[in-house]
Amino acid sequence: MNRTIQADLVLTGAAEVVTFREAPRGRMGEAVEQTTVRNGSVACRRGRIVYIGPAAECERRVHLTGNGEAVDCAGQVILPGLIDPHTHLPFAGDRAHEFRLRLRGSSYEAIGRAGGGILSTVRDTRAADEDVLVEGCLERMDRMLTFGVTTAEAKSGYGLSLRDEMRQLRAIARADRHHPVDLVPTLLAAHVVPAEYADRRQEYVELVAKQMVPAAAREQLARFCDVFVEEAAFTPNEARTILEAARRAGLGLRLHVDQLSAGRGAELAAELGATSADHLEHVSPEGMKALARAGTVAVLLPAVDLFLGKRTFPPAVDLMRAGVPVALATDCNPGSCMTENLPLAASLACMVTSMDTDEALAGMTIQAARSLSLEATHGSLEPGKAGDLAVFAVAERTRILYHFGINHCRTVVKAGKVVVRDGRRLLEESPEPEPA
Repeated sequence: MNRTIQADLVLTGAAEVVTFREAPRGRMGEAVEQTTVRNGSVACRRGRIVYIGPAAECERRVHLTGNGEAVDCAGQVILPGLIDPHTHLPFAGDRAHEFRLRLRGSSYEAIGRAGGGILSTVRDTRAADEDVLVEGCLERMDRMLTFGVTTAEAKSGYGLSLRDEMRQLRAIARADRHHPVDLVPTLLAAHVVPAEYADRRQEYVELVAKQMVPAAAREQLARFCDVFVEEAAFTPNEARTILEAARRAGLGLRLHVDQLSAGRGAELAAELGATSADHLEHVSPEGMKALARAGTVAVLLPAVDLFLGKRTFPPAVDLMRAGVPVALATDCNPGSCMTENLPLAASLACMVTSMDTDEALAGMTIQAARSLSLEATHGSLEPGKAGDLAVFAVAERTRILYHFGINHCRTVVKAGKVVVRDGRRLLEESPEPEPA
């Protein structure tokens, strides 16, 4: 006899309830298993999923508690809450003028050499107080949330000094405490070499490895450490020094690699056992094999290439054929991809890399969770997992990506509570952040 399930939130009668999980006995990188329940329901209790299945069975088995809520999802699609595994949320200023310069023929690299690019955002971010950084994070998180994003990685990297990197990480922590979107903080002090260390590269590498990494770990301000490995940023040996220090400090490892040129960055990520290798436009066949053997997730950011006017896109299909799990992210930042729209990035992935729509949806859910070491609790709809859900006003899931550039998300549930209704953030769910 089926026992009654107690719930405080039920999403009922969806056209499709769709989830992706690792295939049984599958290794990391092999195909995920996709399950669709038509005319399905999901129930949550105390922030966790307690039921997923047919609406008729839900009506028989699930008892809604006295203060509970039922949400009618007829004609809509329920997905796990989306996860954006690569963003640069805490920054000040913008670089709209650089967008115009690129349209007139300037390259991203040339703009950087002329004093623009990342270093221009560093100047603006250093000049802003912490409250301004927090408010900027919260504004961007509001937009992310309305697109269905319930968890996001957030990097520092626009401070490039011990004081300013810690200030960015504290801004991330404060924003995280006062917003439904959960932030996973990453130290990216090795974004570029700051201007004051231009002739003292090794000193800066040692500053990151010996002071910034230990401080971020000691104060529990970061879960991961990232390095931008590129000719204009850091060499593989410099990255190894920083990331080995991060591993000793207990931080997970992530890398920006093979974005602008082929630099064997994927091989380095695999060698170090990184959780993710991000960008990968110029990854080698050997690098793909190495990532597959290491179980490292490829985080692809196709909107960046379009925003920068590039015509080389990450080889998503080849990566998946090699056995590499592929996640998708926005890379939300002021210089190379100013958007919080993760479903748009997934639509672009389908268009420019030939990913299938289900592969792209998995890339925003279970594969993104893997890239942040959250797959045990997030990224799929399963009893016991976090009650994070996104509901889209489409009759079947392909249309989320097919009808691109607009927001189909109508309802968002975070930890079993409705935080977006009719496409609007419920402001009462989040108090104002405390002052620094």
